[in-house]
Amino acid sequence: MVSIHKGVFLGLAAYAAFSFSDAFIKLLKGGVPLWQLMFMGALLGLLALPWVKQPGERWRDLLRPRLPGIWLARMLFAAINAFGALLAFTHLPMAEAFALIFLMPIFVTVLSVLVLKEQVGWRRWLAVLAGFAGVLVVLRPGFRELHWGHAGAVACGLAGAVGVVLVRLAGRREHRLTLYATPLFGNLLIAGILMLPQMALPTAQQWGYVFGYGLLAALGTVLLLYATLATEVNHVAPTQYSQMLWAVLLGAWWFNERVDALTWLGIAMIIAAGLFTLVRERHVGGWWRRVKMKLPY
Repeated sequence: MVSIHKGVFLGLAAYAAFSFSDAFIKLLKGGVPLWQLMFMGALLGLLALPWVKQPGERWRDLLRPRLPGIWLARMLFAAINAFGALLAFTHLPMAEAFALIFLMPIFVTVLSVLVLKEQVGWRRWLAVLAGFAGVLVVLRPGFRELHWGHAGAVACGLAGAVGVVLVRLAGRREHRLTLYATPLFGNLLIAGILMLPQMALPTAQQWGYVFGYGLLAALGTVLLLYATLATEVNHVAPTQYSQMLWAVLLGAWWFNERVDALTWLGIAMIIAAGLFTLVRERHVGGWWRRVKMKLPY
């Protein structure tokens, strides 16, 4: 019981760190080109590697994956995930961005059927439908302007779900060090190339925001790793939804954002569907107990 409480507390602390990291993206207001910000965030993320490395793992495991095909796929989808998040938090209110990103567990269910050929019961299919209905309530297509921020948030959730499925395909065959570092290498490689035409020198204030973004994300990763070592992942996963509280508080405090009633309704539908999906995953699938890793958004 003590380890469960410790794991949940560390999970809450981790997602608080991630939430403040995302707020720093919004504080930058696009002043640093997003590909460049993505590169710098990944570079700062490498600072967490000494805490991720397990006894017996070798540093060369970073570049010697046991499953190179999955390794390359995770690099690509991690880059989509990261850039989608940057688009979302640059252009959307924080609560709205998180609501759409929280579609990730719903996407995992759908991909589990399509890719892993898992059997999904009618309860989880209802949760999928409820989650997508919540998205329609949040977005209200035809009644409000949609833009790249919305596309980025949905892409972030979908790419994160693909990442979860790829980790499930890998099972225990890949080193934890490799699992953590693969997204960083994907971000460094892809963003490092795409940022070249628009590179800009940040101001002193922007450097502070960049370091806040990257270092807090690295801290959140380390805290989340220790949370999943302290207790089962299925106990830690629901703490992700504490980000919505931080989104509302930070949005109101730093950005003067307000959430209207319909958006609240959509958020509630998405979170309820996601939480129900996580609970059902715990009962019908054993993968939570087999994987110790950084959870996606």
